[in-house]
Amino acid sequence: MHRPKVVFWVPLGPPSTVQRCGMNRKMRILLKASGQTLAGSQGFGLDPDAVLALAQEIIEASERAEVAVVVGGGNILRGSESESFGIDRVEADNVGMLGTAINGVILRGAITAQSNRDVRLMSALPMTSVAEPYIRLRAMRHLEKGRIVVLACGIGQPFVTTDYPSVQRAVELEADVLLAAKNGVDGVYDSDPAINPDAERYSVLSFEEAIAKGITVMDPAAFILAAEHNMAIRVFDSSAKGAIASILAGEPVGTLVSA
Repeated sequence: MHRPKVVFWVPLGPPSTVQRCGMNRKMRILLKASGQTLAGSQGFGLDPDAVLALAQEIIEASERAEVAVVVGGGNILRGSESESFGIDRVEADNVGMLGTAINGVILRGAITAQSNRDVRLMSALPMTSVAEPYIRLRAMRHLEKGRIVVLACGIGQPFVTTDYPSVQRAVELEADVLLAAKNGVDGVYDSDPAINPDAERYSVLSFEEAIAKGITVMDPAAFILAAEHNMAIRVFDSSAKGAIASILAGEPVGTLVSA
């Protein structure tokens, strides 16, 4: 039986619930954490402070909602950087997917070290000594039992960043919203705020507008898939302390991209 799709939610106090047709249930979110979020200000590798801060945000969110996390691997290698190493794009994407597994193990350890939460790392690529294989129904069962689910290796395929897999996993797991945590980006702007000091941030943006305007904060393919399945995406700054808790409380943090 499918969970009822949420059109909007009304915060009812911790633990957060969503309301539709008079029925209340716990909210389910999918957090997309880019590799840069784990790298912090250094932009590459792993920053212990950034990792621990993200882990704490996830722990706090898990008190109020069911939480799945898709981790990126751009802090280790991006597929688009393949030419720099003289390797083809498929090999570079394979390295990137393995990078997400490294980030997943680190994040799982950081969450466990700071809480008593049960954390499951699931991988789209077989690595049974490190992570469970990703099986949709098993992942949903973990979430229903209150476990934090960390998802690594994208969808196990090259030529896509973790933006598209994050939308796909959000749809598969019947999440109520996808939270796209971007390092140093507090939403979607009408122009590059680093170049244009008068750039204005959108509070709400439709999928059609995001695609038509060529918004690059996420892959266009991710927006198209989200639009097809009416999966709302909230883009926010991962370095803003308490941002996820504020979103769960119904505050208009960042930019909401939806139908």
